[in-house]
Amino acid sequence: MPPIDALTAELESALVRELAVEYAWINRVKFGSRLRLPLLMLSDAETRHGRWVGPTRTLELARALVLERVWPEVIGVLEHEMAHQFVDEVLGVRGETAHGETFRTVCAERGIDAKAGGPPVASVEATEIDRVLDRIRKLLALAGSPNQHEAEMAMRKAHELMLRHNIEAARAQAERDFEVRHLGDPEKRRSRVETDIMILLAESFFVKVIRLPVYLPRTGTRGSVHEISGTRPNVEMAAHVYAFLLATAERLWRENRGDARVRSGRDRLSYQSGVVRGFREKLGVERTELRGTGLVWRGDAKLDDFYRARHPRITTRRTSIRLDGAHAAGREAGRTVVLHRPVESSGGGGGSPRLLR
Repeated sequence: MPPIDALTAELESALVRELAVEYAWINRVKFGSRLRLPLLMLSDAETRHGRWVGPTRTLELARALVLERVWPEVIGVLEHEMAHQFVDEVLGVRGETAHGETFRTVCAERGIDAKAGGPPVASVEATEIDRVLDRIRKLLALAGSPNQHEAEMAMRKAHELMLRHNIEAARAQAERDFEVRHLGDPEKRRSRVETDIMILLAESFFVKVIRLPVYLPRTGTRGSVHEISGTRPNVEMAAHVYAFLLATAERLWRENRGDARVRSGRDRLSYQSGVVRGFREKLGVERTELRGTGLVWRGDAKLDDFYRARHPRITTRRTSIRLDGAHAAGREAGRTVVLHRPVESSGGGGGSPRLLR
């Protein structure tokens, strides 16, 4: 592991204070304020991300985790170690393994990641998911055809396959593993275009979306990222759509600056938001047509439960956008967009496996 640049004493103190604030919030929301604040420490451990040490009442987080991973992952490890503290100090259970039944139950009830490090074990369900993802990947490759009709048909078939697979899984109430991924640069201000893409993902790509505030330890400042949650193929697809639409909206803006409805460079966000809105309308038409085949999406109760347990207190905000000529031009361009290119088969949410104690 490469050496981790040390923080200044001032930044490290600010970081520990921020962790204490996060601890208090999690304790109140997920543990009913039944935990007592322990000694919070940063460690130089390379073989684990976090550890609860009962005899010394110490909760450790690795500097490598805190400085190199996104803040929601840091909080995920903090919650994990707080669950260990709860089992130890509140429930007094000490006759089980560290990640035994009681610990797993505590985590499941609170939407906390109970998994320790190590590669996932392949299952029959996972194999079937990979088959579905591979078929979608091939259809998206065909959707890159220069023949517009062939491209449109391939995208529609991919859309239908995703819809059918998710409807069948939701109807069967099958046990599925959900995962999360974080999108966006936390150091950059979120744009209306990103917000529109997130609305589209939640509406048409079988994931739950939430915007999360984050702390940036290296600068002692704050930002935000979007978190998507769902099954692995849906998270992979949603992440692909996010990157695809950001790039496509920028490309179409550059190609259509000569449109008479675009007055100046200040219309960029309005135009690009229109591109996303137009593509969203196109997907809506496809979804309406697929209803005629009996494919009607009514939601996923198990994913809803996962999301609510993970985020028990959610604030909803409404935003508005200026519907000007540039936005109308973008919507027209967006209705011609064909989603394509293969989805990379990366497995999980990226990065190394979590190492928890």
